[in-house]
Amino acid sequence: MPEFLNIELMNWEDFWDLVLRSVFNLGVVLILVRVLYYKITPRKEYLFTYILISVVVFFMVFLLENVGVEIGFALGLFAIFGMLRYRTRQIPIREMTYLFLVIGVSVINSLANRRVSYAELLLTNSAIVLVTYLLEKVFLLRTETRKLVNYEKVELIKPDMRAELIADLEERTGLSIHRVEIDRIDYLRDAARIYIYYFEQDWTHTIDLPQGGDDDD
Repeated sequence: MPEFLNIELMNWEDFWDLVLRSVFNLGVVLILVRVLYYKITPRKEYLFTYILISVVVFFMVFLLENVGVEIGFALGLFAIFGMLRYRTRQIPIREMTYLFLVIGVSVINSLANRRVSYAELLLTNSAIVLVTYLLEKVFLLRTETRKLVNYEKVELIKPDMRAELIADLEERTGLSIHRVEIDRIDYLRDAARIYIYYFEQDWTHTIDLPQGGDDDD
């Protein structure tokens, strides 16, 4: 093979292996995040993040594995990304699960070597997609979502006024709330921080009722 600065200009076998597996990996990730995740939760910022992280992790692990990096490094990289957390906003559990999925799928597809057949790789990815589909579309048809609101009617936070509290919150937010949780009460400002729980449909907006405060502890 012709070389330049002791690097092969082209290794056709490795090149087509990279092309085939990267296309396959991208297809699986798109099914997970574009077909399953995005249709239920249309948040473009997460879709953007998942696809780019998947592509970068796949190429990083694939190319490093080709130069002899041990699998322990890949698993360490996987653990670092798996614990990823943004400082400005905590990622919800469901979004973290999809992040775990796309990183896991990318690592699996990039580290599969000649001892792993394409049939085994296809079965593994199909099983992941199938289980995700069943959980999203069959067993967990409704996704419970939690929002933190700042509420000024502290007289309604008493246990015996729970029905009136939920009714007032539903009228203000337009959401069908099935339960609430009192997080903090500030009697100096006559306000409370309340978590409201509802089943997500097409609701993606942020709710902020009067007497605002910082949502993060």
